[in-house]
Amino acid sequence: MNLLTNEELLDLIQKATSGDKKALETVILSVQDLAFNLSLRMLGTFQDAEDATQDILLKVVTHLISFKGESSFSTWVFRIASNHLKNYKKHMFAKFPLSFEFYGDDIRNADIKNVPDLTQNVERSILAEELKFSCTNVMLQCLDAESRCIFILGTMFKLDSRIAGEILEITPEAYRQRLSRIRKKVGDFLKEYCGEYGGGTCHCTDRVNYAVQNHRINPAHLDFTAAVPKEMREVKEAMEEIDGISHEFSFCKTYQSPESLKKFIEDFLKGTSFSVVGNA
Repeated sequence: MNLLTNEELLDLIQKATSGDKKALETVILSVQDLAFNLSLRMLGTFQDAEDATQDILLKVVTHLISFKGESSFSTWVFRIASNHLKNYKKHMFAKFPLSFEFYGDDIRNADIKNVPDLTQNVERSILAEELKFSCTNVMLQCLDAESRCIFILGTMFKLDSRIAGEILEITPEAYRQRLSRIRKKVGDFLKEYCGEYGGGTCHCTDRVNYAVQNHRINPAHLDFTAAVPKEMREVKEAMEEIDGISHEFSFCKTYQSPESLKKFIEDFLKGTSFSVVGNA
């Protein structure tokens, strides 16, 4: 993510709302990855996250003139993004909701042995890594939208409870209590079912062909493994333990936004709709 001080951002925002397109582009690019990574965890798929991020960035642009610097710019963007995503109904899992019970039943009862080789000459280890990242994001869809947002803000973005509470309009104490309960729920599920980091029988390598067959991963389009994290550090260095499981799931990985998002911003700035910044 692009790191700018709040003072630099305030100066750029003032220029942007006065009609400086280059300043606006810098402002939007500074929060593009934030919006995309939050959207990806909240919605579970790259396509849905990309669509939602476009909506969020447009909201940031059209409301930019209302930002007065009373909180940090990232906190302000988090609030816009969180409110948008908690009420977002156009993503796949809004149409096909998941639960931990359903997910656990699939792990226990899926017929993974009688599936042909569908790896399409892609190394199984690469597909297993893709499945692990996909599973992480899909598993979060078993939480209700509010709980999912609390978990992501606390576990991936590691926000201070005061800031997270401000974003979600709850007290810091309520945020901490809810985050603790949600982390335990996720941790209990991992310990029961995940064979990689818990005591379960589910191993990503064993489920690769089953995942391909059920369109959960696509060997021709490895979205997660292609979006190489910008911060090349082990997840365990950024991830708090969940009930003693210092696992390497991708809660804390920061993925690069799709190039199409950058083009979306560029095309928007070239269009006549740029005037909405000063007129909103």
